[in-house]
Amino acid sequence: MNDLILGLAADYGVPLLFVVTFLSCLALPVPSSLLMLASGGFAAAGDLSLIAAATAAFCGAVLGDNLGYWSARRLGLRMEHWLQARPKRAALRAKAAAFMDKWGGIGVFFSRWLVAPLGPYINYLGGLSQFNWPRFALWAMAGEVVWVGVYVGLGYVFADNMSAIASVLGNLSGFLAAGVVAAGLGIWLVRASKARDRKAARRRCRKSSRESAPNVADETS
Repeated sequence: MNDLILGLAADYGVPLLFVVTFLSCLALPVPSSLLMLASGGFAAAGDLSLIAAATAAFCGAVLGDNLGYWSARRLGLRMEHWLQARPKRAALRAKAAAFMDKWGGIGVFFSRWLVAPLGPYINYLGGLSQFNWPRFALWAMAGEVVWVGVYVGLGYVFADNMSAIASVLGNLSGFLAAGVVAAGLGIWLVRASKARDRKAARRRCRKSSRESAPNVADETS
């Protein structure tokens, strides 16, 4: 797979980078991070322009982010049904929702690069919840600057060790995503427990009020 990606990057370069980062932000399974690393390596060798590669990756990602946001905003329930149709998509949608509930706007920024597997689902959830679009777009653009800068930059600096760098970054991203999911689940459990305790307290209060009402009536008579 790595040899195929390197070959495609060598043959198609900048246009391929634009298309792949665009598709990755719509939750399609394409090797965008590896391709950015490869493009940085080819730029270091003088086969690609570093500025052109970074610009193509950034523009493709920003376009994909905003298309995901507006598609979900326009499609509404149809998009929600699509997200819930498969267990894997439904699980990622739930994780993205927990992440957004915790972090809000800055969560859009972090989901571009720190927990990148959640990024496309944050795009869809932003549209479904009608999250303020200018705020979403600005946070997303800032995050894409980091994502593109890190991967293309590392490919440029460590051109001779791209496979090792790709493996390390992939494992780190998965680890961070798992940590975010665990934190989100913990927060949800705490909130659910507190809500259950509040409901139980209200029921006890109502029961106590009903039991005390006859006694008050007896004392009055």
